[in-house]
Formats: sequence, C-alpha cells, structure tokens
Amino acid sequence: MSLILFAFVVRVRDGLPLSASTDFEHNRELQERKQQLRAISKALSRFPDRGTVKGQELNIYFISSEGVSYMTVCHCSLPVAKAFCFLEDLRWEFTACFNSTVVALAARPYPFLEFDSTIQKLKQQYNQSGGPALEVTLAEVQEDLRIHPLQVINLDEVELTNGIANGHMEQGSGSGQNVRLEPVTAPGILSLVLNIMCASLNVIRGVHLIEYTFQDDYEGIWNVVAFLLAFVCCVSQCHLYLFHSSLKKLKSFTLLSVIVLCNLYLLGMRNVWQLIFHISVASLSTVLILNRKLQDRTNDCGV
Repeated sequence: MSLILFAFVVRVRDGLPLSASTDFEHNRELQERKQQLRAISKALSRFPDRGTVKGQELNIYFISSEGVSYMTVCHCSLPVAKAFCFLEDLRWEFTACFNSTVVALAARPYPFLEFDSTIQKLKQQYNQSGGPALEVTLAEVQEDLRIHPLQVINLDEVELTNGIANGHMEQGSGSGQNVRLEPVTAPGILSLVLNIMCASLNVIRGVHLIEYTFQDDYEGIWNVVAFLLAFVCCVSQCHLYLFHSSLKKLKSFTLLSVIVLCNLYLLGMRNVWQLIFHISVASLSTVLILNRKLQDRTNDCGV
C-alpha cells in the first residue's frame, strides 16, 4: 500500500502551482485532500513554515522555504517524521533544479512539469523503503518536531480567508488557478426559475400592500415585511446555489427557516396550496444548494 499518495509544489505568495505528482488513484478522500491542498495554498502566507491537516485516513503535511511550499498527502499510518523527511528531500531536489529567480518569474500554472518525474521517483523510493535513506536524517527531523511541534490547520478558517466568488476560488495575482463548482443541473435550473417566480410574487405582493398600509395607518406593516423578507431570502437562495460560500450549510438552513416562518405568518393572505408551493420551492433549493459540490481539477495538465 502506498503511504505517500500525492505531492504538490506551489509558490507561497500567490498559491501558483509549480509542479505535482501524477495521480492515478480515484480514492474519494484523496480527491478531497487534493482540493483542500489547493485551498491551503491560497493562504500559505498566513501560516507558519510547517503545518498539518488531519483527515480520517489521509493527512496533509507541508513545509515552506524561500517562497516555495512543498505539500503532500500521506496515509495516517506513515509517521509524521518520515512525511517531513520526504518533504525535505523534495525541497532539496527542487532547489537543486530551479533557482528562486525562475520561480519568481513563473507566470502560468505548472511551469515545471518536468519535475514530476523526480517527484514520482522520490515517492516510489519512500513507498518501497518506508522512509529516508539515512537514519540520521530521520532522527534529526524527529528531534526538530519534538522541539517545534506542528501547527494543526483548521480548514474552516482557511475557507473563510479564501474568498470564493462565481463558483471559483479567488485568485492571487498571476496564479491562474481556479476550482469550479459542479455544472448546474436541470433540477438546479428548475429551482432557479421557481425561486425567481416566488421572489417576484413576494415583491409584487409586498409593494402592492405598501399602498394599503399607508392608508390603514400602518396596520399591515408586518405583512409587507414578511413579503419583502421572503423576497430577499429567495434571491439569496439563488445566489447561494450559483456562487460558492463559506458556512453554506448554516446559511442554507437559515434562509429556509426564514422563508417557512414568513409564509406561516402570511397564512391569512395565502391559501394552503400557495404556502405549500413556496415552502416546497425553498426546500428543493436548499437540497440542491447542499448537494452542489466543488469540482476537482482532475484533468489539469495531466496532473
């Protein structure tokens, strides 16, 4: 069984991917960890030089040096010290091939794809032998980790710092890297159309009631508020489906709850079938929002 599954080299200042190992595995958790690697690479400048992200079976480790970060996904059974020995060897190999000027001038993703073969050889060496060639190197790394413990990275914080817009992660200057949401499905289009219809009905009723509210000395002001609040929530659901956002689950259920409460409040102004329609559309939108995931870039530059 391979203990080191994936390696990734990125530029620290903007997360530009420089090289990566070729991935032939389709492990679900591995794909999730690779996605997390790309998110972390966008925020490396905020992190210490070494860190880790714990997973169920796979862990992420990284070290940063001279403006370049070396990252890897390893099986949790691999000792931490051996993972960092691999990263140190990877750093040594990369700096021997490319100087800091070449790295700084790189303008497109994966400019050093030829380094992939070196990564593959190093991965194979560690996966076959289970560690570095020199035991003294392992002992030094173990002592260093004992003196300077690793920082465990919280992925929720990473997501919050990486603003994501239009289904793409925001890009640093010159990074050229993006992570897309899965394509919009037919049910998704249907929910958008229905949500727009509900929003239109709410805003029309709300604006229409404003005139009568003024005439009736503001007795129906809360009905107006309920219609307009439901309108805002419908529009927000459309936005949440189309654009990736942090805390998506919390926002989705909050919008659904507000829509349900608004419609229950408007029970006297809408019949039961109208209420069922509005609540059903909101529920469908919530399900589709939660099920629309980020799309992994599995076919990018053969990586």
